[in-house]
Amino acid sequence: MTYEERLQNVTIIGAAGKMGSGIVLLTAVEMANVSLMPENRDKKYTLNALDLSEDALKGLVGYLTKQITKISEKKIDNIRGFYPDMNNDQEISAQYVKDVLAVVNPVTSMDAANDSTMIFEAASENPDLKVKLFTQIDEANGKKPWYFTNTSSIPIHILNNRANLKGRIVGFHFYNPPAVQKLVELIGCDETLPELMEFANTYAKKLRKVVVPSNDIAAFVGNGHFLRDLLHAAGEVDMLSKDMTKAEAIFLMNTISQKYLIRPMGIFQLVDYVGGDVCQYILKVMSEHISGEKLNSELLDAFIDAGIKGGQNADGSQKDGILKYEKGRPVAIYDIDKKEYTDIAMIKGKCEDMLGAIPEAMPRWKDVIADANKQELLAKHFETIAKLDSAGATLAIKYGKRCKEIGLNLVSNGVANSKQDVNTVMQTGFFHVYGPINDFFG
Repeated sequence: MTYEERLQNVTIIGAAGKMGSGIVLLTAVEMANVSLMPENRDKKYTLNALDLSEDALKGLVGYLTKQITKISEKKIDNIRGFYPDMNNDQEISAQYVKDVLAVVNPVTSMDAANDSTMIFEAASENPDLKVKLFTQIDEANGKKPWYFTNTSSIPIHILNNRANLKGRIVGFHFYNPPAVQKLVELIGCDETLPELMEFANTYAKKLRKVVVPSNDIAAFVGNGHFLRDLLHAAGEVDMLSKDMTKAEAIFLMNTISQKYLIRPMGIFQLVDYVGGDVCQYILKVMSEHISGEKLNSELLDAFIDAGIKGGQNADGSQKDGILKYEKGRPVAIYDIDKKEYTDIAMIKGKCEDMLGAIPEAMPRWKDVIADANKQELLAKHFETIAKLDSAGATLAIKYGKRCKEIGLNLVSNGVANSKQDVNTVMQTGFFHVYGPINDFFG
């Protein structure tokens, strides 16, 4: 079966969710582009957008219409070639939107997947649910479809074996949101069919994604680094809170990770973005499948037990979590001991005094990431930090060394194939301005 034939009938499960809607958009555009080639004009291309909620599917159609319109206007020079008999750009754009939407078939019944040769699963991070879905489809679908799972943590061989897919499955981990994020982690198990891996690579590149392979070990490269990074920060909070409040300790480590290590957001703000319960679940998966490490955080567990989870609202705005937000900006920190939020304004001065002297011109992430000489700028920054005799500098250097150690361990433990793969994942998927495996920390 050719690439074009494989795309003729596709089903995306969880299509109206935040991840699923982005995957539907990307795949629908790719399928429409293939269908509009002269040699494919007489063939039918169907993308079954499968979700349980009819209302959510209506919202999906509205989202797709808006996004496809933007794509058509932005890429009008490329789209003109599909319509050689049309001269008006507005008419071409409108027709392209219609053609892409015509590919999408919003459905609530699993029966729609019975004729698909490619199944993309973007359901919740629950192995029992995923296996149930795969098994149900495979029993009704005689075409031996290929399965693409968007899992960010569950080993692919577990899903393959439990659903008896005999290698017709690959981990295809889009980063959130899929329509914006450039990174895809591609994970095969020992049985994954070579032709499936080849197709998955081609498909990802057609979507203009940066593809990084990960070996089939729980949490893979990205979350394997991120969650261990979090565990370090949480451990530091536990130690610091012997001499200060939990809220103050969290402020310190959030500041260290964002400002001193020059990241787009602090580590606890990132936990809120992902969702504390999601982080807790991934750590649980890691604990089940990785031995020899302590892969849980009592601090994170305490937040979840208190109902402090974070995550995002339906419109993409940030929910309150470990930090409280106003217009997207952190304004308070939840003190787990006091069971209440502490205004950052009340502790900021005291905490900054604790951190001690900082460089006169501390570079900001948004400035560094756009700087053509960022390596020189970063080297100078961390050289300055290393010379400071302050609590902030000491915590930052310790944090940076731990992140480097985590990255090196991902390579030595066979999760990542190379140091560069680790760095690419953290820079592309997490928007870090430098990879954790670097010369800045020894």
